[in-house]
Amino acid sequence: MSRFFIALLPPVEIQDYANQIRQYFSDRYTSRGAQNSPPHITLQAPFEWANANLPLLEESLEKFACAQESLPIILNGYGAFAPRVIYINVVRSTQLLTLQADLMTYLKNMGIVDKRAINRPFAPHMTVAFKDLTKQNFKTAWAEFEPCQLHFEFTASEFMLLLHDGKRWNVKSAFPFLPQSLS
Repeated sequence: MSRFFIALLPPVEIQDYANQIRQYFSDRYTSRGAQNSPPHITLQAPFEWANANLPLLEESLEKFACAQESLPIILNGYGAFAPRVIYINVVRSTQLLTLQADLMTYLKNMGIVDKRAINRPFAPHMTVAFKDLTKQNFKTAWAEFEPCQLHFEFTASEFMLLLHDGKRWNVKSAFPFLPQSLS
């Protein structure tokens, strides 16, 4: 068995920006947990899957992805899950909420269920300071970051399957969406 999760990754320049913020949190507030994965928007929380059945999982995700359309993503400001997590805010669009809900339904048919997500709404975000942020450091850091302006826009044209190697999360596979029509 291996641990996986499914996410949207922003373009490299946005990942670089998010990684600079993560490094700042590491250096200034000793919060390093967010650095264990590339900057991402989680669509499906971590789950376990048998290694022998990995081709089936990848084939199923490819089938799902190729029926999805690329979607606009807007990152706007910072948010927090007090008292431990600070993130780059992802604007909740109908397309993003629909993609995530459809993916959860699709994966449920494969036996992949996030029991915690069933009872709470999808809150898209890109973590920059993780649960290793102390409550005192959270208070100081949130006072610093809450008023900060940030705005990025990109088109998500694929999602990724990430695999945990025992220390960190790495991209295992990419699944492209249906190309956008030129109309």
